Amino acid sequence: MTDTLIAAPAAEPGDSSWTRREIAQQPATLRATQKLLSEARGEIEAFLAPLLARPELRIVLTGAGTSAFIGECLAPWLSRALGRAVEAIATTDIVGAPELYLRGDVPTLLVSFGRSGSSPESVAAVELVDRRVAEAHHLIVTCNAEGELARRGGPRAHVIVLPEATHDRSFAMTSSFTAMTLAALSALGGIAAMDARIEAIAAGVQDMLARAEPVAAALAARGFDRVVYLGSGVFTGLAREAALKLMELSDGAVVTAFDSALGFRHGPKTIITDRTLAVVFVANDPLTRRYDLDIVAELRGDARAGEVAVISARADEGATIALAGMDDAPDADLLFPYIVPAQLFALHVSLALGLTPDQPNASGTVNRVVQGVRIHADEA
Repeated sequence: MTDTLIAAPAAEPGDSSWTRREIAQQPATLRATQKLLSEARGEIEAFLAPLLARPELRIVLTGAGTSAFIGECLAPWLSRALGRAVEAIATTDIVGAPELYLRGDVPTLLVSFGRSGSSPESVAAVELVDRRVAEAHHLIVTCNAEGELARRGGPRAHVIVLPEATHDRSFAMTSSFTAMTLAALSALGGIAAMDARIEAIAAGVQDMLARAEPVAAALAARGFDRVVYLGSGVFTGLAREAALKLMELSDGAVVTAFDSALGFRHGPKTIITDRTLAVVFVANDPLTRRYDLDIVAELRGDARAGEVAVISARADEGATIALAGMDDAPDADLLFPYIVPAQLFALHVSLALGLTPDQPNASGTVNRVVQGVRIHADEA
């Protein structure tokens, strides 16, 4: 599958970046990703079903950076859906301290995410698990058919290579993040179930693209020097991803933070000044939503933050951006439209700072595919 299958959106005046195109193509890449999984449903389920039927199986979601945050978003949701603990452990943690994170006597399914599939830690984590775990299985989700992870198929491994258009050319991961998140949610949570929901998700992303663009541009023009993203449940991981996007695309010029709605009060709230933007992702889950709205009311009542922006699937409670048509959607499905405002805001901040979004790091010390990592010998 090639990029020509994804219609290139019109660029904003003065911005023909891949970053913008890849943000805008997400409705199409999400549909294409689910189509790929639906067509491969038989082989994916043949690999996963016997494993998921084993109560002793350990499931670990892994990756580095944005790819690790996919696991942080999905682990709580999949734990409930599968009726077992699903763990999110970054490859950088596994490689740095395998003795702490790997259990040799427990059958393990390692679910690896990688845009390039060639990050040193991603490859090393797979090799460490194979070496240290007596019965290791691998589900690999990657955007690059030519990457090292894509070559790791075998009797105990299944590789899902996503449509080529998801292999983002820009520095920051955008459509690759949502595509890999969808692929894992579908493969582990039920491909048939996702077939029934993909159109609502893609339509929600399209709706959010239109609603968020002017808001993101206006907020970026205000020159906040601190931005904090808050989310609960699946949205804590999303808040972390949103914070990273802005840090990357601003080349570190904007200080970013993330937390949960309840956790924010326990010290991190000190980040708030009159030049701070606080963004709250509001859950649809009724209980979680109450806590999210409590922190919104508190921050607005404090009147210390420069702005408190609220992303919600409902329009009746002070939402800055109210997503249409998903007011009863499961929170996992809201991951896809909710990340769009953060992606667009990071893009607009990058442009406002005079940076090049596709490669914002002026020093060249931070790279699209991580460099400079030395993998030391495992002496276990």
